[in-house]
Amino acid sequence: MKRKKSGRAFIHSFHADPKTGREIEELSFGTIDREAPAHRFHPGEWEVVRRMIHAAGDFGIMENIRFSAEAIASGMEGLREGRCIYADSNMIRAGLSLDRLRSVCPVYSPANIFCHVADPEVAEQAEAAGLPRSLFAVRKAKTVLDGGIAVFGNAPVALLELNRMIMEEGIRPALVIAMPVGFVHVVESKEEILSLPVPSITLAGRRGGSTLAVSAVHALCTLAISGRS
Repeated sequence: MKRKKSGRAFIHSFHADPKTGREIEELSFGTIDREAPAHRFHPGEWEVVRRMIHAAGDFGIMENIRFSAEAIASGMEGLREGRCIYADSNMIRAGLSLDRLRSVCPVYSPANIFCHVADPEVAEQAEAAGLPRSLFAVRKAKTVLDGGIAVFGNAPVALLELNRMIMEEGIRPALVIAMPVGFVHVVESKEEILSLPVPSITLAGRRGGSTLAVSAVHALCTLAISGRS
């Protein structure tokens, strides 16, 4: 509904009834819980879904969120053990809250959150092969990915390469958050990870992005702290 113009900036209404960032977040989650349609998610999964809805401002993503059987438990365990995190973009790496991660396991630092997409040797390999840097970045992260938490919000080719490594090289991440966004190879990359024997949280279809992938990690942090699953 279009708000009637009063000639007075709306920020003055906010100042008349101010709220902290934490209060605004709590009100937002309350709105989500009230307005969400009936769903199939158990409480641990719902914690992830509601934070993703909050990040997207869109209930429509609910129908496309997929959890493998062990995704929540494996993700919580991985975070509590301080498993390395691989991000497919520096946007994700920058968006992950070290405070949240450290509240689960104090070992977390920038040193165990990896993103190789901007590494010089990765850029050189990509240039020589005429292929996306994200593919070679994932290859470089092989030892991190085996037993680590893989977070994809941008690069479907990177997810496809991880899928190949799972299928052909026996790589077994503790959790794959599969939410690349776009129109080329995106759907295929997600459908393939859903067919593989690894814990995963996937946003099927074309939608995704760094914000949604980060929100899933942060929700798992909340679950890991609370002990709920």
